[in-house]
Amino acid sequence: MTLPRLPRTLAGLAIAVAAATALAGCAGAEPEPEPTSQAPSTEPSAPEPAPTAEEAPEPQADPTCDTIIPDDVVAAFEEANWSFREEVFRVGATEIPGGITCTWGDMSVASDHVQMFGWAPLSGDQSTQLRSALLQEGWLSEEGSNGVYITEDPDTAVAPDDEGYGWTYLFGDGWVTFADTKQGLVLVEWPPAG
Repeated sequence: MTLPRLPRTLAGLAIAVAAATALAGCAGAEPEPEPTSQAPSTEPSAPEPAPTAEEAPEPQADPTCDTIIPDDVVAAFEEANWSFREEVFRVGATEIPGGITCTWGDMSVASDHVQMFGWAPLSGDQSTQLRSALLQEGWLSEEGSNGVYITEDPDTAVAPDDEGYGWTYLFGDGWVTFADTKQGLVLVEWPPAG
């Protein structure tokens, strides 16, 4: 008995269907393990090699107005329709490269109802010089558990916090933070923990 001849396109389709069916049948099959005569090793494995330059972690991002304070504070400000104005970080007239000062408020209206936060990297020599300059201008110094607070004189503070502190800097090891009140300094979280 002779089989009827299929047109080429139908023959190709039949071959493709047959091949797909055969492959589908093999797809679920597990390969059989090869027999081994060695017992499992009880020796500890070698340590992982140190990461190469290509595998090194990404450098930390630069601080921004929505990263130097907690996410929930940013969300609360945004919910109140507040935005920020970003400026360079200054201690007095001295600009600190790599730093940032952020004024949060309703920028659509003229108002002094704002909150200010800032952070900057600082060397030990810069820290000493800047603290000395502020003290010569009448600012007050106070030792704290995490650094030295330099705050404006309470007699001249425009909008002090509940404890009488107005604009305040906190000088730490390699950094300085700023807020429009001493209480506000607790919100500045840079670099992020992690």
